Amino acid sequence: MNTKQRTWLCIAIFTAIIIIDQLVKILVKTHMYIGQDIPLIGSWCRLHFIENEGFAFGTSFGGVTGKYLLTLFRIAASVAIVWIIVRHLRHHGRFSLILCLTLILAGALGNIIDSCFYGLIFSESYYQIATLFPASGGYAPFLQGKVVDMFYFPLFSFQWPQWLGGGHFEFFSAIFNIADAAITIGVIWLLIDQILLGADKKNHVGEKKKFEKNN
Repeated sequence: MNTKQRTWLCIAIFTAIIIIDQLVKILVKTHMYIGQDIPLIGSWCRLHFIENEGFAFGTSFGGVTGKYLLTLFRIAASVAIVWIIVRHLRHHGRFSLILCLTLILAGALGNIIDSCFYGLIFSESYYQIATLFPASGGYAPFLQGKVVDMFYFPLFSFQWPQWLGGGHFEFFSAIFNIADAAITIGVIWLLIDQILLGADKKNHVGEKKKFEKNN
């Protein structure tokens, strides 16, 4: 695969993730209110609409100032990832690494769009379904929008016995969106790729030293 083909494939993957992520978010935002739950497959695969102020999977970060800093950090990190991808494409870098970074970039930008613009173009979703482009204006200023999450897969749950402290346990209680999934897959793939690459490099160096020693 030549550089042009690699570039267009990355653009296609990036664009598809952004479009699907934003389409799902807009549909959820304009058809559900916060806290609404819709079963998809039994009780373990559901749409559960929430919004978060900060990191992926519903975590938050430092109030209004933290929100500005986090959004600006995401933008700066995305610019850096773009630079790395372009550099690797121009220098015929490993395509597996480029694909990992493309997934991470698409996921990051998907959530950046929410943070930058959703507060401007949507009304609130508490106790009501949001309106797109409300006449009275959006619910938050630029860079202060909330990230829309909706996918909820509580695969199983149980009660801990009292002798272990009691309480309810739910496996995979995180609620996420397609952008979060893209980032997670990209990071895991990147780690595996680097581990395998490290092993290949180590074996290559060992074989080279052995060859030099025998000759």
